[in-house]
Amino acid sequence: MAVAVRGGRGGSGGGSALASGLRSFFSYRIFVSAMFTLLFLATLSVLLSSHPSAHHHDSITGNTYVHRTFLALNSDPLKTRLDLIYKQANDHMVLVNAYAAYARKLKLDISKQLRLFDDLAREITDLGLKPSYRTSLLESDGLVDEDVLRQFEKDVKDKVKTARLMVAEAKESYDNQLKIQKLKDTIFAVNELLIKAKKNGAFASLIAAKSTPKSLHCLAMRLMEERIAHPEKYTDDEPKPEFEDPSLYHYALFSDNVIAVSVVVNSAVKNAEEPWKHVFHVVTDKMNLAAMKVWFKMRPVEGGAHVEVKSIEDYPFLNSSYVPVLRQLEFINLQKFYFENRAENATKDVNNMKFRNPKYLSMLNHLRFYLPEMFPRLHRILFLDDDVVVQKDLTALWRVDLDGKVNGAVETCFGSFHRYAQYLNFSHPLIREKFNPKACAWAYGMNIFDLDAWRREKSTQRYRYWQNLNEDRTLWKLGTLPPGLITFYSTTKSLDKSWHVLGLGYNPSVSMDEISKAAVIHFNGNMKPWLDIAMNQFKHLWTKYVDSEMEFVQMCNFGL
Repeated sequence: MAVAVRGGRGGSGGGSALASGLRSFFSYRIFVSAMFTLLFLATLSVLLSSHPSAHHHDSITGNTYVHRTFLALNSDPLKTRLDLIYKQANDHMVLVNAYAAYARKLKLDISKQLRLFDDLAREITDLGLKPSYRTSLLESDGLVDEDVLRQFEKDVKDKVKTARLMVAEAKESYDNQLKIQKLKDTIFAVNELLIKAKKNGAFASLIAAKSTPKSLHCLAMRLMEERIAHPEKYTDDEPKPEFEDPSLYHYALFSDNVIAVSVVVNSAVKNAEEPWKHVFHVVTDKMNLAAMKVWFKMRPVEGGAHVEVKSIEDYPFLNSSYVPVLRQLEFINLQKFYFENRAENATKDVNNMKFRNPKYLSMLNHLRFYLPEMFPRLHRILFLDDDVVVQKDLTALWRVDLDGKVNGAVETCFGSFHRYAQYLNFSHPLIREKFNPKACAWAYGMNIFDLDAWRREKSTQRYRYWQNLNEDRTLWKLGTLPPGLITFYSTTKSLDKSWHVLGLGYNPSVSMDEISKAAVIHFNGNMKPWLDIAMNQFKHLWTKYVDSEMEFVQMCNFGL
């Protein structure tokens, strides 16, 4: 019994504890529910009593739309649809206004596009101000009229569609990334056109500079015609003793241009104090020999100066077994390089086209390296290019002390320009080993040569050695200046710059003061004075020595 009593007491105590726990749990739930209810009522009270701030005057919803309450939204499902339509219209109006503002920033105020954006934004705003929509949709607290809403939705969609079309058309104009990319594409396309135009211009310039002008061809033909018509007038005279007299002033002039040679000779003679002491040795090719002889027969040099005209063929030692450039021209690869006509070479690489000019292997250009053998009895000779004009008496050059050196020339280097590195390939071990890349270059065109020193230094042998090595054009690219720099390396005496002023064939910035002080001016470059592309500010310096009274010059229209 005792156990039962104790058991009954124990069961009674457990039931009491369970009932107490349940009461505590439900009391807590009631408390939490009450708190949430109060919080909800407080929030609802705020929503019902507060007034949201009005939208910007450009918004189509106006003040009445924002007055719609949380309860109103829940009271009519069409109001949710109305809200979405408003939001869509409002978003597109903001977008249209943004494009219009950007158009104003780009100073497009008078453009048609800006007016269209402004008009569309105004039309979207006016939809919300339309009385039928305002009273039925915006200011009404009752149910939304579905027919009115459907019509409003249609009007909004029409405006949205128009806005999207306008934005799509204007996006390319206003999108910064698209504008940047379009600008880059335009710059690239223009740059490509510029490169092409430069190549075509350079090609045309080379054609104009290197082709034989009609006037020069006409003059040569007229002179040849005269020679054929009157052969008895143009028989060869016996060589004069003055041609080998070392006490006179001798000039070497190698050219196939009759009018250019005549200007050089005329200018030198007219500015000489004692013209009868000057001897000009003119060497040309076989094709122009007769024309050159006829010219000097018809127009004898004034002042008693002497002119000897010969062709390359009059010097028998100038053959392919002795002259490297003549032997190299017999190679098939070299013939293809210089003479093969390929259309793709015309504009692919202008520099490459310049290197392919056959004149760089012309024997007339390379005769300058054989002066002692051509004139064995002479001690000094002045070499002149055919594109120079002599402005002063040059006899002082024969008295210049060359300090035992071979070549007297004007140096052209300044700063890092016109150094040996610009003319020779110093990546080649032979060039790198023998020469200083910073050595100063000098100019051909007016050079006084000591032929005795030349023979002593064996300069012609030196030239032939290096010219043979350059068979594959790896030591230098073109011309006679690079082999000249090699041949007379350390044997060139620098002359005063007033002896020889260069650049009149390419540099319009050469000063007239510098020109007026020069003994010799040089039209080196593509703009030769006998061409139409000559620079007008310098051309008169050359034309005043042209024999304009010569009948063939008048007939051939030199445009003097």
